[in-house]
Amino acid sequence: MKIATWNVNSIKARLDNITDWLKSADPDIACLQEIKTVNDGFPYMEIEALGYNVAVHGQKSYNGVAILSKLPFDEVIKDLPGEDLLDDGADDQARYIEAVVSGARGPVRVASIYLPNGNPVGDAPDYSDKYQYKLRWMDRLRARAQSLLPYEEPLILAGDYNVIPYARDVHDPVGWQGDAAFRPETHAKFRALLNIGLTEAFEQMDGREHQYTFWDYQRGAWQNNQGIRIDHLLLSPQAADRITDFQIDKFVRDGTKPSDHVPVIGTFDL
Repeated sequence: MKIATWNVNSIKARLDNITDWLKSADPDIACLQEIKTVNDGFPYMEIEALGYNVAVHGQKSYNGVAILSKLPFDEVIKDLPGEDLLDDGADDQARYIEAVVSGARGPVRVASIYLPNGNPVGDAPDYSDKYQYKLRWMDRLRARAQSLLPYEEPLILAGDYNVIPYARDVHDPVGWQGDAAFRPETHAKFRALLNIGLTEAFEQMDGREHQYTFWDYQRGAWQNNQGIRIDHLLLSPQAADRITDFQIDKFVRDGTKPSDHVPVIGTFDL
């Protein structure tokens, strides 16, 4: 089973790129982020024509996540529990969708995650609202993952984490110091997430330095390979035991009107 994640940076602007990639890569499940459309604006017809079931948690102009699956959905869950930002106690940013499908060996649970960027950070200890929201969101994700691990099923938390895990995952570690993706507080929250019993697929299957998943549109970042690695697959023990391959489809960044991110794919015996 091939399970992929890709921040597409607008489903409508990149639809041709996305459908071309789906045809060539042929993932069984694709987790998309930053679709930038409400549910009704999602191009269901074009995606379903390729054999996918579609679950969408959209938002107008910003954010938005989706899961495409060749297997029927047994369950779909939208929103990450635990935030109290609004008067009604709800989080109004569409950043999380989770689904369960039935694989050949049993249930498989997958989430599509668009973790907040968090910039500008502001000054310690009075960080900006955006950075505090990022850190709280990471706590909520950890709590959700911790609640799912007792199910002892393959769990793949796939998405744009806006976290650069290590210095080897950025072209210029000094230049990125202070960015919300590379701050010590962010790293601590990411380690806390892993420490509940999750494995990062890239570290298990590859681990080489300078294997990026994002290149900015500005200053010739792509042409000069000035990238960062922020798109990750985090795996429960049951998923980590069954991963057989991992790849970053860098060639997609070289296409016409590309996203600034590229797809990341894990292959599993599920």
